[in-house]
Amino acid sequence: MDNAGYTTLTRQSGLMREMRVIANNIANSATTGFKQEGVIFSEYVSPIENSDSVSMALGNTRNTSLEQGALTSTGGAFDFAIEGDGYFWLDTPRGERFTRAGSFAPNAEGDLVNMQGYRVLDAGGAPIFIPPDAHNLSVGGDGTISSNGRALGQIGVIEPSEGTQLVRENGVMFRAEGDVLPATSAKIAQGFLEGSNVDAIGQVSRMIEVQRAYELGQSFMENENERMQNALKAFFK
Repeated sequence: MDNAGYTTLTRQSGLMREMRVIANNIANSATTGFKQEGVIFSEYVSPIENSDSVSMALGNTRNTSLEQGALTSTGGAFDFAIEGDGYFWLDTPRGERFTRAGSFAPNAEGDLVNMQGYRVLDAGGAPIFIPPDAHNLSVGGDGTISSNGRALGQIGVIEPSEGTQLVRENGVMFRAEGDVLPATSAKIAQGFLEGSNVDAIGQVSRMIEVQRAYELGQSFMENENERMQNALKAFFK
């Protein structure tokens, strides 16, 4: 296979990865707290001694859009949305994780947990306990939970410190590679959930573009294969 064939093959591989990412975005366009992903293409040029260099198009890097999704009113006492930058703090079997999906509820032990049963942590990193006799629950913009005027705790909202990266995991969860700090500008809205920030129409349009680009590359590969076969047949005649 010549350089053109290798270049097209790497391009096709990257386009296939992007197609999977787009399909996942569209499938999660209604998922609470989901953040749209994209694929970044880069060029890798490798010098070859006594020959032309080989250029490869790589599409291995994903980027996440952190743009805030629309807030939807649910009226739920344990539904929360973050206005501004910041993430809810969760305790999971794999360690501390962070999310924008704020659909919570007390479990049988009274701990505030998310839909997967992971405990929600307060500003100090401890679980939040909701007494069974708690009524008229209200949550302030700073995350302070009160019942009949009595403070029960404060929902922890964090943001990565300078130099810390949040690494996306499956679904709506992130892990921090470094230190995190309390979010200073974030506000919590009770009775709201943040929707997905996926631009569904834009993603469908991009899917069509990627499909056409992939078909064009496939056509080139088929034509190139036919050209090489004809060249070999002519050589061995």
